Amino acid sequence: MTGDPSRTVAELIATFLHERGVRRVFGLQGGHIQPIWDQLARLGVSIVDVRDEAAAVHLAHAHSELTGEMGVALATAGPGVTNTVTAVANASVSRIPLILIGGCPPRPQSNKHPLQDIPHTEILAPVTRQSRTLRWHDEVLREFDEGWSRALGDAGEPGPVYLEIPTDVLRETPAPATVLDEHLTPRPKHRSLPHPDDVAAIASLVGKSSKVAVITGRGARPARDALIRFLDASGAAYLDTQEGRGLVPPDHPAVVGALRSRVMRDADLVITVGRQLDYQLGFGSPAAFPNATFVRISDSAGELYDNRRGAVEILADVPSTLDALADATSGDPAWRDELRAAHLERFDGYRDKLASAPAGEDGLMHPNHIFAALQDVDLNGATVVADGGDLLSFARLGIPSTARYLDAGAFGCLGVGVPFAIAAALNNPDRPAIAVTGDGAFGINAMEVNTAVRHGAKIVVIVSNNSAWNIERYDQAENYGLVVGTELEHNDYAALAEALGAHGERVTEPGQMAGALKRALDNAPAVIDVVTSRDAPSPDAGKGLGWVPDYQALTPWNDAEVERRKG
Repeated sequence: MTGDPSRTVAELIATFLHERGVRRVFGLQGGHIQPIWDQLARLGVSIVDVRDEAAAVHLAHAHSELTGEMGVALATAGPGVTNTVTAVANASVSRIPLILIGGCPPRPQSNKHPLQDIPHTEILAPVTRQSRTLRWHDEVLREFDEGWSRALGDAGEPGPVYLEIPTDVLRETPAPATVLDEHLTPRPKHRSLPHPDDVAAIASLVGKSSKVAVITGRGARPARDALIRFLDASGAAYLDTQEGRGLVPPDHPAVVGALRSRVMRDADLVITVGRQLDYQLGFGSPAAFPNATFVRISDSAGELYDNRRGAVEILADVPSTLDALADATSGDPAWRDELRAAHLERFDGYRDKLASAPAGEDGLMHPNHIFAALQDVDLNGATVVADGGDLLSFARLGIPSTARYLDAGAFGCLGVGVPFAIAAALNNPDRPAIAVTGDGAFGINAMEVNTAVRHGAKIVVIVSNNSAWNIERYDQAENYGLVVGTELEHNDYAALAEALGAHGERVTEPGQMAGALKRALDNAPAVIDVVTSRDAPSPDAGKGLGWVPDYQALTPWNDAEVERRKG
């Protein structure tokens, strides 16, 4: 036992986090959490203080994605905690291991209308794996240990956990006999090995199939080497999504992402690895995969049983499962090789056309010129974050595949660009951290540029400034998806960056982009305000919710134009 009568609950929480390897946390200071804040600082844990609590959770989210470590955020009571709800929901949908530590009023003030009192745990319960108030000083370490395990997915699906401690409890001193090493010591992740019969069954399916596709998600991230071995052995074609982009090198012969629709249509065997069958994959519907038998592999049930059942389903350690399959499998790569040749032709053609994209009818530059400039930057080992609505579909095709890629994810949570980039820059200061964002999305967390300045995060934020929100109008009765725009002020975001202490530069012509990007990288943190056309239809324009007619976007559309198109 490690009992020390001088250690308060706040000290023990800070010690717990330090013992678990936490060296950086994110938050916004407040009286209800101040004792923990102070103790973390005394232990040398870096505290990245932000301008809004939602940004703190976004930073913790990206830190977890990029490092594989637990993300930790702190928020004071009342609006401090409630400000985090959207960011916590985003982490929940993305299945990100994350601990949010909140404060709440002291116990003697319960039910007396104290300052910043609201049922935080009830608000956060639907979007967390656990949401709990720790009211007893002798139990806090045990409950932190349980919450940590739940966040990692040891008791189900990984995701955020919310733990709050009343301020009076933080200052209490637990009895030495209740402070146990077992609650402080890090634990290795539990691993279950696949059953040999299931491995043999999958190997048999691969051997009988001529068009095998592997699709990965978040659960495949620890299995990069084993995944590549399995792709080599099986001869399968490979599709990633934003959850696992960059897991397989772009020069690997299995990578065929430019032919996603064709792969989904023609595959006769689809193997999902740590991947939910969500809207991005047509829910696994026979309409999207008309010829496919499914195999599901994951270490989390939430990535195994949703929407389509597998002919074989393995709930086990993913690297071990893929290693076993690589040893047992032999497949024909003919279909994969055919797809690869077509993928390279289409991908290279798209990339080569980026710099020649014509201006819109308003005379302003096409956003593809942003991505043309990125093609000439060394992004190997760098992180590029895409943030926005309409812009996201340009980014998914235009961001070089050598970069580590992050975006808003399946929750569609705009505003992540600047916080995600800051987390990337702090974790890997020797490589670029670039956020490409729409102007609407940028405005949500624009003040965090100041956070980058204060903490020396060398980020470059490229704002595609078309002075409009692009939104989708969906007529449920008629099943028409139509893109319309709402006006924003044509703000000068370069001037805003300079006011916040960063380098700022405005670009209005394609020929200015490369030089501006170089200067931004040399003088980061920086914001490049790129004035772009709202007339440029994105690759996803008008696709609605996935089942509506594929109209091209014209923004803004008035009601008369909507009616004309529907006719």
